[in-house]
Parts: sequence; structure tokens; C-alpha cells
Amino acid sequence: MRRVVVTGIGAISPLGNTIKDFWKAIVAGKSAAKNITKFDTSNFKTKFACEVKDFNPLEVIEKADLRKYDLYTQYALVAVDEAVKHAGIDFEQLNRNKIGVIWGSGNGGIETFQEQVSEFALGNGVPRFNPYFIPKMIVDIASGVISMKYGLRGVNFATVSACATSNTSIIDAFNYIKWNKADMIVTGGSEAAITESSVGGFNAARALSTNNDNPGQASRPFDINRDGFVMGEGAGAIILEELEHAKKRGANIIAEIVGGGMAADAYHLTGTHPEGEGAYLGMLAALEEANIEPKEIDYINAHATSTPAGDISELKAMTRVFGENKDISVSSTKSMLGHLLGAAGAIEAIVCIKAVSEDIIPATINTTEIEPAFANSFNFPLGTSIKKPVNYALNNTFGFGGHIASSIFKKYTD
Repeated sequence: MRRVVVTGIGAISPLGNTIKDFWKAIVAGKSAAKNITKFDTSNFKTKFACEVKDFNPLEVIEKADLRKYDLYTQYALVAVDEAVKHAGIDFEQLNRNKIGVIWGSGNGGIETFQEQVSEFALGNGVPRFNPYFIPKMIVDIASGVISMKYGLRGVNFATVSACATSNTSIIDAFNYIKWNKADMIVTGGSEAAITESSVGGFNAARALSTNNDNPGQASRPFDINRDGFVMGEGAGAIILEELEHAKKRGANIIAEIVGGGMAADAYHLTGTHPEGEGAYLGMLAALEEANIEPKEIDYINAHATSTPAGDISELKAMTRVFGENKDISVSSTKSMLGHLLGAAGAIEAIVCIKAVSEDIIPATINTTEIEPAFANSFNFPLGTSIKKPVNYALNNTFGFGGHIASSIFKKYTD
């Protein structure tokens, strides 16, 4: 199989709209959780989230085109623009028939859907829908728009696996390149779901934290007092490329992706398997493909959303795979970013890529007391990031429906 490397990354996040700003805030351990500004939360159980701030799509998207794109697509285009520039790509010099886009979103244009259906419901029954309603809403349109912008005619589709979505996208992209079905793929995911319908829906499912008095400390992965996740939004973009293709064009190689495992809990509509069965299988599959022993993993960016049941099942699965190993560091950057739903896998993959390229492991913030049964299972950096050699980093993402995706990134060596 062909080797696949990372040559570019881009981010739109609640902690910054460039990789530089995003990573600086992550290493500093800042929380992005604040009161929601996008709508009136007076009647909502949860009144806070991790919103993207100071977003200016006009730096990348023509003003006349903005009305064609839901916010999730706008986030995608701007994040990809940074990743393409970071990778130093001149598409005119490359075979664009062998360059594809695999992009994911859990909810797609949910804001557009909500607005259009609400307007119809409140109207006189005449269907005065926006002509861009359907293309703004559908989950695959971001992937299509990215390919149109750069003239990329290779493989092109969207993945949807709830909160495992963009990790699934990355693994699919990895597979297509290693199987020689593409030389380069723009991959990742985006989400813009801080809306009345999403927040209300997750509240109804009892998934969100309701710590309205202290939003900045609401996301507490693995903590005994956690009470649910904090919603986030944004996009993570990654350029994956076949190694020799990258070398030929003189690319700066940031990291290598070496393993991807996907599985299913096959258990419950929204809940994770109590013993973490799918997570266990997904991590084992990723390790097998990477051809490494569990003890070789240096860092795990856990899915760890801060829900009571979900965090426990992941801890059980990690202990089954890795045993008790204090040499492995485990953290959840959702404590800072919130949960970006379908974009979580991509933004957290970028954290793993930065960890292996810079030998820095971000901490989990807000957490003060790890679940007692697992407190000594791993090294849990709390509050302060640590400097440590990172040769392999594993990224876990799990989604409603029992979807499991685990990817492994490696420090690049020729």
C-alpha cells in the first residue's frame, strides 16, 4: 500500500479562525464556552455554546456567492483555503483528475432548513421557498463546492456518521490514496448547528450540559461531576497526499497517517455500548493497520464529550486495548472547544497532527477528579499542556447510531 502524508491543515474554530490562533489557544488551555449569541435562549435549558467568533467569509468567498451557501459550507471553504495555502499547492501544475474531496458534516445546512421550514409554517401556505434551499441544505454540497472552486475532478462524496463523520472522511481519504485511486484528497468536515432546533433537540435528549452559571467550566471530560457536552461549531481541513507525489512537488510534510479503524457499537440509538465494544474494535483495527503495538501510542485525543455514560464506556474500551499504561497521555480538547459534532473528528485530527509534529500534548481543562476506577490507568494531563515526544497519536470519534472511527497519525520520517 502507498504511504499517505499530511501536507496542509486549516481550521475555523471557536478558539480561532487560523491554525496559528487555534493551536495557541489549545496549548494555553482556553475555554471557548460562552452564552449563545445566535438566538434568544430565554426558554432553553442550555444557554451557552462554543461559537465561532469574528468569522469573515468575504476573505475567501465572493459576496454574491454567500447567499448560495449555508454557514457550514462557508466554514468549509475558508478552512480549506487555509489548508491549500499551507500545503503550497498549485493545482494548475497537478493532475486534477487524481485529486478528490471527501468532506463530512453531521447536520449539513440545518440552519437553512430551520429557517425555510419555519417561514413556510408561519406563512399563508404558499410555498415561497428560496431557490437555493435544497443545495444550501444537503450534506454533500460542501464537498461539491470545494471541488468546483479548485477544479478537482477526482473522487468526490460526503460522509455522514454523526459525530464520527469527519474522522470517517479522513479514513476514507486515506484509503482512496493508499489504494491508488487518488494522489491527493482534500478532507475534513464542518458544522454550523448552534441553532434553536439543534440545541432544543439535544436538550430533549438530555445530552447537553446545563451549567449555565459557569459555561467556561461546563465541559469536564472524565470528571466525576460531568453533566453533558457543550456544543461547538467550525471546520477542520486536511490535505492528504501520497508520499511520492508530495515529495515530487517539494511539499512540506507535517505528519503521516498510518491507520484507520471503523466499527459499530450495534447497541443503542444514541447511547454508547456500556463496555465500549465498538470503540474497542475500532481502536484495535487502527492499531492493526498501523502495524504497531498498543504501547507505542504516545497520545490519545479521546472522544470524551463529558457525558456521564459515554466517557465511562470509552475509558473501559481504552483500558481493554492499552491496559494500564501511564506512558500514554490521554486528553479531551472538547473541554476547550466544545463538541463540534460532525466536524469534531477533523479538528481533533489536527490536534493529533500538531501533537506529533511539535511534541506537545494539550491538557484537559476543567476536570479536577477523574473517574476513580480509571484515575491511574493513563497519564491525564489536567489544566496545563505538557512537552513530550509524540511519535504516534490516536484520534477517537463516536457518533449516534453507534458509529466508531479511530485514526492514527505518526511523526513523519523519510
